[in-house]
Amino acid sequence: MRRTTIALLAALEASVAALICLGIAVVPLMLLWAVHFGLAVDAAVFLRAAGDIWLLGHGVDLVAQLDPVTAGRIALPGVGDPFPITIALLGFALLTVAAGRRIGRRSAAGGHSFSGGLAAVVVYGLAGVILALTTGVDAARADPWQAGLLPAFVVALGVVIGAVGEVLQSPSGAPDAATGVVRRLLERLPLGLVAGARASVRVGAGAAFGVLAVAGVLVAVLIALDYATIAGLYQSLGAGVDGGIALTVAELALLPNLVVWAASWMLGPGFAIGTGSLVSTGGTLLGPVPGVPVLGALPTDAPALGAIWLVVPLLLGFVGAWLVSTGDDDDRDVPADAAWWAPIAVAASAAATAASVLGLLAWWSGGAAGPGRLADVGPMPMAVAGIAAATVGIGALLGGYAARLRSGVGATSAGGDPSGTEHDTVRVGAFER
Repeated sequence: MRRTTIALLAALEASVAALICLGIAVVPLMLLWAVHFGLAVDAAVFLRAAGDIWLLGHGVDLVAQLDPVTAGRIALPGVGDPFPITIALLGFALLTVAAGRRIGRRSAAGGHSFSGGLAAVVVYGLAGVILALTTGVDAARADPWQAGLLPAFVVALGVVIGAVGEVLQSPSGAPDAATGVVRRLLERLPLGLVAGARASVRVGAGAAFGVLAVAGVLVAVLIALDYATIAGLYQSLGAGVDGGIALTVAELALLPNLVVWAASWMLGPGFAIGTGSLVSTGGTLLGPVPGVPVLGALPTDAPALGAIWLVVPLLLGFVGAWLVSTGDDDDRDVPADAAWWAPIAVAASAAATAASVLGLLAWWSGGAAGPGRLADVGPMPMAVAGIAAATVGIGALLGGYAARLRSGVGATSAGGDPSGTEHDTVRVGAFER
């Protein structure tokens, strides 16, 4: 396809994706406006709220201020002052990343991943700026710079993932200027360095997303076990059908945050639901909890063997290092006769990768959710990153050396092949290709 055609198609698809995310926020709010408020309130209030939710879903910070009547009813110190809302509703960001991935794959398949990706990024940046400028009122205002940059960054993340995935799956596909530059840069690097980096990413990212997968299953189990409590909270709120739909959509948008919080709980640092609170495997201390029914699934007591959850990242690191060090040559990044320190390098890099993924997600999933004690909600990113690095790194180190012992590398790494066969390979650095 022509470069202009791909850019226009990518811009159109990005526009549709942005409108879909906005529609997910608009529809329940307009239903609430029509049924609960009987069309008596200005519809612009709900449209502006939908725009603010879209911005929050992409990580844009809001500065909100309650009106004097509402602040008087809450009767908390400082509740009438402006306060930040920095917690991201990651469900919207997840949809945008999925849309960006689709755009990236199609653009790379057409041979112009850079043009298609740039068009999508520009569309999302403009959408964020427009929403920030049109929805800003005294009750809630967003920073236009953040509104332009952060949604664009989220869709760019998906575009890169999609384009890289398409290139890796079909390396002999349509020529692409952007991927061609990357290929030429990689060809200049030592093969051993590229193989080691690939192994580190596979082990570290695989372990991080494995922890998130286990955390997702844990969240589903907790919701199923505490379904009666959650249903009771729905009834106590008296929101009705329309309010229940709006509340459920908000909970679905918050669900990825809960998965990240569950991963933090598994790793040990846990998370907070308000200043001074803590939900962790070592103990649970909760104060007043926001009236979100899904939070009824929060554990109220620490498990008897909470530290046993640390086996999960440890085991994932072990299995990942084992897989990249064994198997067929096409699937193996660390040869059996690599230098003795190669598993250490892979384990250290994998630990840094896992720490980066889980630490950044922990940081992104938390923040200020309201005034007062709600200014502190979510995990502690540095603690999550540190424990993820330690557990995944130790597991990867054990897995790497276990694979070497299984292959019997003593003789090969010391002085060649004991069986007398010859290898048609080239040694570069610590890895053999």
